[in-house]
Amino acid sequence: MQFAIHPNVYNTDPKSKGLLHMLEQTWVRGKEPGDGTFYIISGFSNYNGGVRFYETFKHHIDKGGNCVAFLGGSTSQNLSSQQVVEQLLTVGCKVYIINRKRILHAKCYGHSSKNGDSLVISSGNFTGPGMSQNVEASLLLGEDHVKQMGFSWNDLTNSFFKQKWDLFEPSLKDKNHPSWKLLYDEVGSTVKLGDEQEVTMLISLVHADTARIQANSGDTAGLGTQYFWLSKDSYDFFPALTIRNARGEKATYSAIINMNYVDIDLMDKECRVTFEAENNLDFRLGTGKLRYSKIAKEGDLAAITRISEYDYELRIIKQESDLYSRLIQYAINLIGHRGKKYGYISNSDFKKIIK
Repeated sequence: MQFAIHPNVYNTDPKSKGLLHMLEQTWVRGKEPGDGTFYIISGFSNYNGGVRFYETFKHHIDKGGNCVAFLGGSTSQNLSSQQVVEQLLTVGCKVYIINRKRILHAKCYGHSSKNGDSLVISSGNFTGPGMSQNVEASLLLGEDHVKQMGFSWNDLTNSFFKQKWDLFEPSLKDKNHPSWKLLYDEVGSTVKLGDEQEVTMLISLVHADTARIQANSGDTAGLGTQYFWLSKDSYDFFPALTIRNARGEKATYSAIINMNYVDIDLMDKECRVTFEAENNLDFRLGTGKLRYSKIAKEGDLAAITRISEYDYELRIIKQESDLYSRLIQYAINLIGHRGKKYGYISNSDFKKIIK
């Protein structure tokens, strides 16, 4: 039995730093693919909420397992997106949309197998913010505790079907079905950032981030892809990562954003951010426009400001500058074991500091 409040607030077990880590224990670690059924109940859901687990779901289903999701839907509110439902259906999950005047507000996740049932009860939705930077409380109950209190995923789902709710089952074969009208398009132009998403990510740069930036043209040090390593908890800082790689054995998911490199006065409308779903679970921000520019060195700070759903600005804050000393204090979270850190500051506060 484990309890946590994320991000990095409190936990009773180092293995469970938050909802995402609990779901990894529930669906990934030590699990036999194909054994039993994965369950998702969430009032809100979007594509990046599930991007860590799509390949896990697919492998589990391909081996004979099942995945069932109950998600909130509405014609007037952005509850669940077309993109997350389409991806869940694509990997083989059964998806049910609950259309209620008073929205579905429960968030429960788990696994039913031959060894028993496990249950995660959380305030976190199946969304990027719910998995990463929102302050959420989660409780993981293992098979013994679930059995002791008499919980059953089978009984719970049967009870759902007995309710007099508007319950829809979307299909990829019929996109004109009414269920799709209950889902919003999260990659459409109508999507607007919430106030909590108008933030600037501050990330300290290490040698791997800047070696190609400091290289001279033609040097071997400049070869390879130029990118910044980002936090593994960047699910809510980028648009839906709906571009799956067509090459390579390991799955990656990407999005294309507009990046304004303020220091060199250059706009890149093909900037790619990538999540390595089957390798080390890192996020990488392509910064090829900075190669050979000498604009950043190891120890400097990168400030990445999200302006809108797809528009970002990037500034390099020099380590020796006064701005650095004022901003580095917001980078309170460690990445790896080499001193790399990251954090967030609201755009309004960031603008006041940089004037």
